[in-house]
Amino acid sequence: MIPFRLLAFSLLGVAMMLATGCAGKTGTVQPQGLSEASPVEDQTLAPPPSSPPETQSDEPLDPFAMAYEGAGEEYDPWEPMNTSIFEFNRQVDRFVLKPVAKGYDFVMPDLVQVGISNIFSNLRFAPRFLNNVFQGKIKGAGIEVGRFLINSTVGLGGFFDLAKHVDLVTSDEDMGQTLGFYGVKPGPYLVLPLLPPFTVRDFFGYVGDVFLNPINWLVAPIIEVNNVPSVISHPNRMTSSLIQTGSRVGEIVNERSRNLEKYQGVEEATLDLYTAVRNAYLQTRAKAIRE
Repeated sequence: MIPFRLLAFSLLGVAMMLATGCAGKTGTVQPQGLSEASPVEDQTLAPPPSSPPETQSDEPLDPFAMAYEGAGEEYDPWEPMNTSIFEFNRQVDRFVLKPVAKGYDFVMPDLVQVGISNIFSNLRFAPRFLNNVFQGKIKGAGIEVGRFLINSTVGLGGFFDLAKHVDLVTSDEDMGQTLGFYGVKPGPYLVLPLLPPFTVRDFFGYVGDVFLNPINWLVAPIIEVNNVPSVISHPNRMTSSLIQTGSRVGEIVNERSRNLEKYQGVEEATLDLYTAVRNAYLQTRAKAIRE
């Protein structure tokens, strides 16, 4: 049995990630999107391909239609709604997340911030490993196992990323990329309150990765499976919710703190931040699918 309210609640906790990116994250929301892309002002979009055949106005919108992976087309039929939500998320970042991140940065040494980021990355080993397997990337799956073993032991629970010093590095794989690997089109660009940017496909992938992480049903369960034990027993729902939400908020504040100056620079140098974030996100995701 999977209690919908708990799943939704914890997703909203995870969700605050958008706030980090809205402030100008290399143009992206949260620690994703533009964070892995080059500065917004340096990005150049490929000229759009010829327009696809028009559909009749009375036909219902197909969420996975008219999205051409890697073709340089920004498919954003919900732009008016997306823009309003994007601005809301920016204000949350401006008045809540950014001030908290500044205080956190003042008291927390850089080494500790990097270590905390490494720990959270290490805890997401399972979804990355499984998505490598789903895509047939055996080498990537093996590297993920090696990284997890080294960083979890010698690296003190992942605090130190020692695996990278022995060349155990591979790109992160997620369920959105797996869906793209099997031919699922990205669909429209989507912005939701307090969540990172998505396409429709990536949103379903995002939810799928929550289910793939055993922490969410074996440690602090937000997903209840009958007769499957967990570290925190299922009746203690409030405890699980507090741990899940608190850890997500802590991760977001930590990542925002690590990138205060970079995000500020991007925000100040970009005239149309919404378009910059959207384009950089779509280009980054298209590249990840191709690779």
